[in-house]
Amino acid sequence: MLAQTRRSFSFQGRSFLAFVLAPSAPLHDWVQELEAWTAKSPDFFSKKPVILDLSGISLNKADFTEFLMLLRTRKFRLLSIEGVDPDWLEPELEPLADSKHNKDFQIAQSELVKSSLSVLQNTPDIKTLILNNPVRSGQSIHFPSGDVTIIGSVASGAEIISGGSIHIYGTLRGRAFAGSAGNEKARIFCNRFEAELLVIGGIYKSPENIDKDFYGKPVQAWLEGKMIKLKQME
Repeated sequence: MLAQTRRSFSFQGRSFLAFVLAPSAPLHDWVQELEAWTAKSPDFFSKKPVILDLSGISLNKADFTEFLMLLRTRKFRLLSIEGVDPDWLEPELEPLADSKHNKDFQIAQSELVKSSLSVLQNTPDIKTLILNNPVRSGQSIHFPSGDVTIIGSVASGAEIISGGSIHIYGTLRGRAFAGSAGNEKARIFCNRFEAELLVIGGIYKSPENIDKDFYGKPVQAWLEGKMIKLKQME
């Protein structure tokens, strides 16, 4: 009998979700909105994969090439492009297989951010993820199966992305994405509000659009129509 001398090898699965940009017409106005957004948060898309969904607008090849150059000068890390003639694309930008049938890529026209590169919890039977430690700057936590509860604070530069609501028993200084799969009933709760960004069900609210009176207070946020509302908690 021959003895096995060669080592076996193993695969480790890692899941990545990407930002999805879905321009709307007129493209010039959408580009201006994107420019304003990136000017306020220059590192928001830094080193994160981006999928460009152009199915909502009509472009000729010249317009597409110009638009692609514009994005590249802004250092977007393009992973794939959907909704254009495949002959226009370079090999590394081919559409992802069956992406149109994957709910992670089906987004509302107004949605800039779907989710970010993150570590996934492969526990679909668990409806709440509880983190007993603070979330440090640079960390990105994604839990698509339900709510996220943090027994601590979320540092500036950190991200919490939840399929449901987000409960923070400390200070929220980073970014909170609730209802990441389109759950418009999701809410965000924190004991001290200092957030860099709020997103619920694909609708975002940035600091310059938030009343300064909320800062330093216990706050809850929810979606009402297409607008995020905030209220100080007792």
